[in-house]
Parts: sequence; structure tokens; C-alpha cells
Amino acid sequence: MMATPRVTLFVNRSREKGCLCLLPSDMEELLKIASLKLTVDAKKLYTEQGALVDEIEVIRDNDVLFVSAGEPFFESKTNRKEPTRTCHNGAFRQRAQVSHELAGPSQTDWISVNVGGQLFTTTRSTLVTKEPESMLARMFDDESTSLWSHARDDSGAYLIDRSPLYFEPILNFLRHGRLILNQGVNPEGVLEEAKFFGIFTLVEILEDIIKSGEPVGDGTPLTRHEFVRILIATPSNRELRMQGINFTGADLSKLDLRYINFKQANFHNADLSGANLASCSLERADLSKAVLEGANLQGVKMVCANLEGAAMRGCNFEDPTGLRANMEGCNMKGVDLECSQMGGVNLRVATLKNASLQNCNLRGAILAGTDLENCNLTGCDLQDANLRGANVKGATFEEMLTPIHMSQSVR
Repeated sequence: MMATPRVTLFVNRSREKGCLCLLPSDMEELLKIASLKLTVDAKKLYTEQGALVDEIEVIRDNDVLFVSAGEPFFESKTNRKEPTRTCHNGAFRQRAQVSHELAGPSQTDWISVNVGGQLFTTTRSTLVTKEPESMLARMFDDESTSLWSHARDDSGAYLIDRSPLYFEPILNFLRHGRLILNQGVNPEGVLEEAKFFGIFTLVEILEDIIKSGEPVGDGTPLTRHEFVRILIATPSNRELRMQGINFTGADLSKLDLRYINFKQANFHNADLSGANLASCSLERADLSKAVLEGANLQGVKMVCANLEGAAMRGCNFEDPTGLRANMEGCNMKGVDLECSQMGGVNLRVATLKNASLQNCNLRGAILAGTDLENCNLTGCDLQDANLRGANVKGATFEEMLTPIHMSQSVR
């Protein structure tokens, strides 16, 4: 009676803590045994020379096999049989070099990828080990690299036509297993790239972040350069959400920022002069002491925003389509709005104490319940403005373009 063949199994990359087992009748059963005995999710088997074993019939008695969870064969020093040292040094080096070349690329190979014009350098192990079923792993594993005919740039880096801004946090996640988003990086953009590359562990993390709406980043103020990169990388048909982002002291002057969601963002001391903020959402944002002179604020939503001490001379709030800027409940103490176009603006229950609205166009503006104490309204046009319940104590109404009717103000 012929004895049942036996095989020795080791985890890929090591000859430590192996196990000896009887050879079953099929590959599926052998993989199950390997998973159980070596506590690894066995998916592939390799010979000592790195050849992939895909049929049970080719395995012989006393064969040594290395078990992989999907990653390529890794020829570590403990796996590799060292050449004899009885020959001369030159011959030894030559044989070692030939042995390495025959073994093919290993996971310690350095790989360069050109993503959207930006060069990234990493190891093969980083790209294939953590997410072995991902597109990146399939592109750069030992079996595929030699068959992959993707274009390369002049330096030899693989060309990938994706966004470098969103690829960087994905690469760092593969390196150390943590998601770290730099200030201002949109998690939705990273999510799309994670789906494209098949990094599904990261997809789940990002979906949870987006669903909960929790802020990301370390709170460091975003610079103009960083923000312009984000603007360029964001498709025009996608909403850019910058809730809670810190723009303290940033120079954002003359930028086109239309339709961006800036809820609860911090613009303290920021320069937004000449910027186009039409239809932006700035609800509960901090714009204290910010410079917005000459900014376009048509249809802006600034409910309960803090604009105390802001410089807003010559701003335009009037939308020709009739869309009203909503600044209800804003804190605008000491704001300078001289010569601004504010027709139809909603300033209900806002605080404009000690503000300067000299020569402003406030036709049809809603100022019901607004605190206008000590405001300078000299030369304003308040025709059809609603001042019911407004506090006008100490306010200056000299050189008015149109008279104020008693029905417009009751305090």
C-alpha cells in the first residue's frame, strides 16, 4: 500500500512555524488546511522557486510550499537557498546576480507612478499587500507587471490618468493603514478614486465620514495655493463642500468661488476682496475682520454668520434675476458697507450696531427687527425697505434719497 504524500507548508516570506500535513485530493481542500493550520486566508501556493501551483497533481511527496493570501511570492533570505561559497568572489557575485534576475521582481522593488503629472515613488509591497484584490495590486503584482503594457513617461514611471490630489491619501493609506486627509481635501474626491482603484476598505471609511458629515483635516489654515489646487481638481459639475475649513488670514482675493458650500468655515482676517461669492453658502461662517471690498455677494446665504468688523465697501448683493441675499440674524457690528448695492437683501433681526451704510442702495431691503443703533445711513436709498420693529436709536438719516414713512419703522 502506497503511503499518502506529505507536504510542508510555510507562510509566504518565512520558513518559521511551518506545518507538515498529508496531501489531500484537491487544491481547495489543501488551501483550507493551510488556512486552518497557519491562520492565514490561503489563496495561492508557491514552490520554493516562486512558481505558482494551481493543480494538485503537480505536488510531490515532501514538497515545500509557501502559502499566500493573494500577494505575490516573496523571496526572502530565509526562502532563498544561498549559492555555495566555494568559488571565487567574482564568480559568486555573478551567480548571485543571475539568481536574482531569474527570481523576477520582488516586493521590495521601488516603483514610480506618474499620476496626473505628479510623481509618486513607493515599493511594490505597498501597492499589492494591503489590498491584494485591488486594481493597483493587480497592476503591479509579480505576475502582471511583465504583461502590463501601460505607457510610461520619459523617466520610466507608469502613467496613470487620475487626480494626484486624491491619490496621495490613498497611497498613504496603503502604507500605514490610516486615512489622513490634508486640510481642504474633499473626501468625496478621494472616495471616487478609492472606488476606481478598488480600495474597498477605504471606501467604507470614506462613506462613513461623508455620511456623518464630520470635519476632516488637522485645522491648519488653508493657503491660497492649496485651495486653488482643490478648485482645479474639482469637476465643474460637482458641488465643492468646504464646511468648517479654516481659511484664517488666507488670500482668496479675486477668486471665482461661486456655489461653494462654506458653512461654518473660518475666514477671520481673510482677504476676499473682489471675490465672486455668488450663491455661496456661508451660514454660521466666521468672517470677522475679513476684507470683502468689491466682492460679488449675489444670492449669498449668510444666515447667522459673524461679520463683525468686516470691510465690505462696494459689495454687490443685487441679483438681476431677483434672488435675494439672505443675511438674517448676522452679526455685523461695526461693518463698513459704504456704497454697497443691497437692494432686496434680507437683514431681518441682524445686528448692525455702529455699522456704516453710507450711500448704500437698500431699496426693498428687509430690515425688520434689525438693530441699527448708531448706524450711519447718510445718503441711503431706503425706498420700500421694511424697517418694522427695527432699532434706529442714534442712527443718522441725513441726505436721504427718499423720505422714510412712519409706517416703515415703529421703534
